[in-house]
Amino acid sequence: MTELLNNREHKKEELKKLILRIHNGEDVNTLKEEFRQVLSGISPLEIPIVEQELVKEGVSAKDIAKMCDLHVELFRESVAGTDELEERDLPDGHPLKTLYAENKEIMKDAEMLNLYARTLASTKDERMGKEILGVLEELISDLRGVGFTHYNREEMLIFPYIERRGLTAIATVLWTKHDEIRFMIKHFAELLKRKNELPWDEFTSRLVEKGGKLSFALSDMVFRENNIYYPTLKALLTDGEWKAIREQEEEMGFYKVNPPAWDPGEDVKPLHPWEIDPELSVEQLLGLPKEVQQALKGKPLEFDKSELKREGDVDMGTGYMNVEELRAVFEALPVDVTFIDRDDRVRFFSPGERIFDRTLSVLGRPVQLCHPPKSVHIVNRILRAFKEGRKSEATFWLHLGPKYVYIKYVPLFDKGGNYMGTLEMTMDIAEYRKIEGEKRLLDWRVEVKRETT
Repeated sequence: MTELLNNREHKKEELKKLILRIHNGEDVNTLKEEFRQVLSGISPLEIPIVEQELVKEGVSAKDIAKMCDLHVELFRESVAGTDELEERDLPDGHPLKTLYAENKEIMKDAEMLNLYARTLASTKDERMGKEILGVLEELISDLRGVGFTHYNREEMLIFPYIERRGLTAIATVLWTKHDEIRFMIKHFAELLKRKNELPWDEFTSRLVEKGGKLSFALSDMVFRENNIYYPTLKALLTDGEWKAIREQEEEMGFYKVNPPAWDPGEDVKPLHPWEIDPELSVEQLLGLPKEVQQALKGKPLEFDKSELKREGDVDMGTGYMNVEELRAVFEALPVDVTFIDRDDRVRFFSPGERIFDRTLSVLGRPVQLCHPPKSVHIVNRILRAFKEGRKSEATFWLHLGPKYVYIKYVPLFDKGGNYMGTLEMTMDIAEYRKIEGEKRLLDWRVEVKRETT
């Protein structure tokens, strides 16, 4: 044991010497192999400690931050082993390669966050302290984007594919970890805002503690994804599935990367979760990481074989519903809707909540005859502006007794850009204007508990 500890201390000293050599002007690339050999014997948790020792010896945090790219690259090679090979044969723009690339950025920012938090705690220079606080605020602002981009794409675009195949436990565990990290990022950001409220020593002590835990959580998630989750996806998902994912990625954005377009070919049809065969072949099972195979051993997978489109369903473009379901949806909406076709005639109004009276006798009636004569010229001006493409909406709001009514008109166009008609949406927003603070989904559990006690 003593020999093992001494060897580790020796490697830590070697790493410090290498970083100091870079600080003194030696080229990073010429030292890369030496870095690789040294890092192979150092725990990722020890790297921030080594960096902190360097700060005490006079190497600035900025100088160390410049080397983070190399740290991350070599760290990933030394601890992950196979993830570089997994990534290497993926084409640029492939969603899985993008996830790997984002993880490099996440690792770098996690390391820098931990480093700067520790540096802030040890500095006595007020000017440098303010500079470091600014860097930390920028870093945590960036890291909030991990949840909105990287994690969100996994949860919304990719999890459905593995859930369909019965691997719901993987998605559940990862999503739970994602939310824990989101929570930690939020709390770190809130702590930064209290820099003028807390005693300095207490403030920096909390930053170091929370920064270390957050850095470890982010790095641990990268390790889980690169070594277990992504190889699982590579073994299971086909080009058609990846194509469907790539077509939707831009809606959620990326974390500090800008992937090029990617298409496996015009002959490859994009496949959505409900379109795939969920059963796993022997080849797919054997291609899973050993950790996943071990977890599945002796446990039958419950494949999701439900059909999305049923007989009688209407294709809504973003899903399928039957007429009864559509009617129920319109009845439940807290807004009333009226559709006027391209010939200015009323074609439809929603059941359920109504602000202004509508009767079946209005169907087929010119919309101009549904308004008082004194306002018809305004109605015509709005419709003309819509048809000519000069306006994309018209909004109004007024008081009607206790109601505060918001009215919005929007033109509708087909895929060819041809005018199809106008949609009128009307809503009483009086109660919504009173809303303050937050009420989250989990708060409903408290309400139910109160009702049952």
